[in-house]
Amino acid sequence: MTNHLSYYVRFKAYQDYILGDCKTCEIYSFIADYLEEMLEPEGWQAIWVAEGSSLLIDVCGLSENSLEVYGRPSVPHLYSASAEPPARMAMLLEQGKAYIPIQQLWVVYDERGRFERASLALEHIRFFSNNIWRDWDIEDDDDYDYFVRSAGPRLRLHYDILEGRLPSGLVSEYSRLLKECRDKYSQFVALKRKLQDAESNDGVEEMEDPEPDPVSMVEGVHLDNEIKALKQKLKILEDPMLRYVLGYQTSSGQAVVCAKGPREDRETLTHIVSEDPINVHTMTALLEMLHQRGHDWSLLFHRDVHSALDACYEGDTVLLCPGRYVEDASLSIAESIQFEGFGLPDDVVIEKSGRGDIFVQCSADAIYMSNIKFVQHDTVEGILVVLRGQTVLHNCVLHCETTGVTVRTNAHLRMENCDLYGAKCSGLELYPGSACDLAGNNIHHCKEGILIKDFMASMYDMPKLNMTNNRLHSNELYGVTLVKPQHLEAKLEPGNQEMVEQKPNEVEGLHNSAMENSNDVGRATHEEYIILETEKAITAEILSASHLKHKENVVQEKHNDASCEAIVEEQDAGKLPEDMFIFLSGNSFRRNGKGAFGIFYY
Repeated sequence: MTNHLSYYVRFKAYQDYILGDCKTCEIYSFIADYLEEMLEPEGWQAIWVAEGSSLLIDVCGLSENSLEVYGRPSVPHLYSASAEPPARMAMLLEQGKAYIPIQQLWVVYDERGRFERASLALEHIRFFSNNIWRDWDIEDDDDYDYFVRSAGPRLRLHYDILEGRLPSGLVSEYSRLLKECRDKYSQFVALKRKLQDAESNDGVEEMEDPEPDPVSMVEGVHLDNEIKALKQKLKILEDPMLRYVLGYQTSSGQAVVCAKGPREDRETLTHIVSEDPINVHTMTALLEMLHQRGHDWSLLFHRDVHSALDACYEGDTVLLCPGRYVEDASLSIAESIQFEGFGLPDDVVIEKSGRGDIFVQCSADAIYMSNIKFVQHDTVEGILVVLRGQTVLHNCVLHCETTGVTVRTNAHLRMENCDLYGAKCSGLELYPGSACDLAGNNIHHCKEGILIKDFMASMYDMPKLNMTNNRLHSNELYGVTLVKPQHLEAKLEPGNQEMVEQKPNEVEGLHNSAMENSNDVGRATHEEYIILETEKAITAEILSASHLKHKENVVQEKHNDASCEAIVEEQDAGKLPEDMFIFLSGNSFRRNGKGAFGIFYY
């Protein structure tokens, strides 16, 4: 068994020794050459395992351009079966010879270690067959490097799943799509074989111009279209960069807690959370604060955050006393509540311990959080995810480790005076159809400050972003990154020619660049993304992609040239898309690795 092998060992084996730079049509010949070099020429013994049956065989040699060996039963026969033996095994037992799939062979242990190389080679091929190779790959008759295009990304995905770096919901979705694609492809192959057999039979009967079955033809076209759609979805999930920049419209795998609504008597409670006994001074301050707010509610005390959230109904308030609350499981907020820390954020800390998909999950119509510091450890999907409804974060600190805050489709986030830092991915991630208001925040030391995903234009509007007096600094890439399809077309209304004439050379240059790179789709992963790093390219893209709804907008923009240039000089942002940025004022972009604004094309 080679389950202990690391990603880097397998990567090197497939890249340097097994696949190399082979094309898809050369897979079998490359593997045959590898096995011929690794397997013992004088023959060796293996156990053939198939469908609950096993048989000891003597391997005589390899078949050409196929993952099969030629073998015969060992003498004496060692055979075991829990059911009827499969057809090939029955033929081998009856006729004494057969070709056997190499993935079903297990090399017999030899004390002298003669067959260790053979055993390792078979394990690599078995792993390749089970986890990397797809039956439909053989139909790709292009000239692309198979390892770069397919094997490498799928190997990375396998280890990301194995090592728990992906949300469980995404893993389940990938497994479902893969199974569905395999089933559809099996149906398609069977239907194709049926049509070919019917055509050959018609030829034997010497019929003139035999008519294919129209129902089967329509079914075949329908299956082919379904398979293409499934393959495209699988490609998005298999490619590390596409998986990151696009994300995927799937739940985290954690069941969304259903809201309980208001209590039957319409009473609201204040939940006081403290791990330690509350002293008189703290209790007096709490009661005074509640009295100043006009609260005349019943109080309920808890020792941990989970029990307080589980006991909440709509309209309740949760107050956290100063302390450090370590939570193993994720926090799910399904009620419209106020979730506040009593004191400064550094005094009220909620820390994630143990692995999981999400740290804090918000799915209520209206949630208000303030004066809390969240410290993330070992979560896969992010420190806070707004699934739906509106969530307000005020004066909070978010110490991230993977992704920061995620705003899903149709959800709304408002962040005020918050400090977000440390994300190895994006600090703030906006999905299509979401909305985000940012005021007075500090987003820094992340891979990207804000990642805006615009890839479902046919279903959702572009994310809406309102930014006022924020500081985005010291991020590895851009302060704000926009992700969108590579094939852009200028969506200018007739009569808006004045806009095109402003910078014709830049728009033309962008169009030519996009056309030149459109032929490179499908090559190595890093070539699928065109990063436009210069201010001119960013400006040209925005000019070509902005939706100009009224001609007077163009006229007004001409009158405001001076103010626009001031924004470019201060923020390094170029002209901003009208359909994405609702309002932008007083923001600061400093020391970001590649600048303030960037665009990823896929």
